[in-house]
Amino acid sequence: MSNRLQRLLQARYRISTQLYAAIGGAVALTIAASLVGWLSFSSVGNAQQRVNTSSLETTAAFEVAKHSSTLETAAPQLTAAANQAEVDQVTADIEQARADLEKQLALLEETADEAGGERIQRIRGHAERLISNIEAINGEVAHAFVLAERREVMRNELATLRARLDNTLVPAIDDQLFYTITGYRILGFPPAPEWQHFSETEVARFRHLADLQANANIATQLMASAFTLSDSSTVEPLRERFEAAQGRVNRSLSALPDSITRAILVEIFAELFNLGLAEGTGLDLITEGLQLAERQTALLGLNGAIVEELRGEAGGLVSAAEARTQQATDASAQAIARGRLLLLAISIASVIGAVLIAWLFVGRSLLRRLQMLSVWMRRMAGGELEIQAEIGGRDEVAEMGAALEVFRRRSLEAQRLDMVERLAGELQGKNDELEKVLGDLQRAQNQIVMREKLAELGQLTAGVAHEIKNPLNFVMNFSQVSKELLEELQETIAEGEEGEALTADQRSLVEEISQDLSGNLERIRTHGNRANRIVQDMLAMGRGGGGHRQFTDINYLLDEHARLAYHSARATDNEFQLDLKEDFDQAVGEIEVVAQDIGRVFLNMVTNACYATNEKRRELVESGNGASYMPTVWLATKRDDGQIQIYIKDNGKGIPSDIVDKIFNPFFTTKPTDQGTGLGLSICNDIVRQHGGAIAVNTEPGEFTEMAITLPLEAPPETPAPQADDDKETAAAAAQPSSADSDSDD
Repeated sequence: MSNRLQRLLQARYRISTQLYAAIGGAVALTIAASLVGWLSFSSVGNAQQRVNTSSLETTAAFEVAKHSSTLETAAPQLTAAANQAEVDQVTADIEQARADLEKQLALLEETADEAGGERIQRIRGHAERLISNIEAINGEVAHAFVLAERREVMRNELATLRARLDNTLVPAIDDQLFYTITGYRILGFPPAPEWQHFSETEVARFRHLADLQANANIATQLMASAFTLSDSSTVEPLRERFEAAQGRVNRSLSALPDSITRAILVEIFAELFNLGLAEGTGLDLITEGLQLAERQTALLGLNGAIVEELRGEAGGLVSAAEARTQQATDASAQAIARGRLLLLAISIASVIGAVLIAWLFVGRSLLRRLQMLSVWMRRMAGGELEIQAEIGGRDEVAEMGAALEVFRRRSLEAQRLDMVERLAGELQGKNDELEKVLGDLQRAQNQIVMREKLAELGQLTAGVAHEIKNPLNFVMNFSQVSKELLEELQETIAEGEEGEALTADQRSLVEEISQDLSGNLERIRTHGNRANRIVQDMLAMGRGGGGHRQFTDINYLLDEHARLAYHSARATDNEFQLDLKEDFDQAVGEIEVVAQDIGRVFLNMVTNACYATNEKRRELVESGNGASYMPTVWLATKRDDGQIQIYIKDNGKGIPSDIVDKIFNPFFTTKPTDQGTGLGLSICNDIVRQHGGAIAVNTEPGEFTEMAITLPLEAPPETPAPQADDDKETAAAAAQPSSADSDSDD
């Protein structure tokens, strides 16, 4: 209890308490003035209310009559609206007039006495009947628009069907008439005999087609005339005529023989009669629209009679209200003067109290200390954070001074944090520089990969030249043989032209020479295509374009790239010879791979095998033991469950056991620096893994090395290669398999 009392005593010093007290005094004076005014105006209001009630009743009666006329006028506009926008506008006007009418009726019911209540009920009954009729009309307007839209759609469909009938019937009639008269069914072919084209059957067909055209005209004209009817009772006779036309059409169609034209006509006439006779469409739709218009006309006539009755009732209300107006006019003037003196006294007291509050409280206690706080805040904003704000007192201004002191200390801490952030920014700049250096290093690595690609391309040039030389030699040889065969053929034919018939031996010789010429020309074309494909593969390899997956014969791809690798090695060292042995499983067939990439894997591994066997041959020759050694590479394929195995084995130097685990690392190589970069097997390993496969190494130092490549039969989903952007082209640039025939490998 003592603590609460102490808090209450301390609260008297606070600005809020003092403001509440001042505001409470002002409110008390205001309430007193309001009570005086309320009592005075209440007296005036009671007298004035009687005058206003009579005036409101008169005005409301006039307004009821006016809004009733507005509703009566709006109903025909609703039926005459041409589109939904006009309907919405008229509906909005009707709703506004209806709301105003309801408002005036409610006002009449509030202000009317017992004598006028019965009349007001009659007025409300007339108004409700009028509104009900308009709502019925409005409810059918939307349906009328739907019917109009459906009629327009039906009209368009009718025009389309008419055009289709003309496009089908007119040519059919013309063709049948031409055939009946001339016998020509198709120009350029002999005419039919007269007994056939001028037969009773053909004449009857022409007659049925003409009847179909006439009945089609009748049916479409009947449907078109239905759109112009204004009385629903006239629709039924038109329906009967339309059904009669349907019967005639069906008889004519059944008389026609089966043909494409008859099928088309059956379909079109079915659509036409369905358009006219189907339930809810055609003539039913037109009948419904006419009946709706007749109902709306009847409702409009009824609205006129209702409005006349309503106007008569409103006139009676006006006469009764005018009699009560004069009685309340004199009672309002007496209550005005009584409150003037009291209001004047209260106003004087309010002015004196406001002056005292402004001088003693606002000026001396509040504004002076707030100005001191403002000066200190501006100085702190200018950077003087070492000054301290000290405001005396125990009110809210003193609390603001204490808060300003807390802000000053926090600002000093923020300066220290800003220094830390600047140091962090400098550290971030150093990190950005390190990232730039890392990017430069990556680009340099990509350039090294590109150089290896160019080196491989240079090594392949000699092998590709040898591959092109073989088909060109074939083309030249077969061309020379074909020339000699052609001369021999000409001599044989010349013997027959001297007047002597060719003997059986000569004819046999001619046929044999012709077959040889055909075979030679086919070989020339085949080897020409082979040379062309080799050049195209070389161009594609030079461009370095990325490949796409396609079904490829793995045996053929391995054979072609092995031969390219061998001839490339031969171009580097013409003393190099290789025994290339193949053991291909024909069940391997085709699998879906990127042929360029897998070809590069085969090319790289066979090239490494050639290099290893050649190095071993040189060492044995230098030691005098080379006569018994023959460089050999074994190529084998095998199909297992769900995968294929490709084996590339050589009898070279083998791989030492201490480096066999490093051969797939980037930039690792045992070749001299001018002969390899160490990226070949690394790229091959990436390519095989991208195809869902793996590479295994089996080696014996000094004896052999075998590379076993495993590829799945079903290609995995394609994923982006794990390479930098600049390295994507070089990693996909491998020697594509030429599609040449391996007729000779020199």
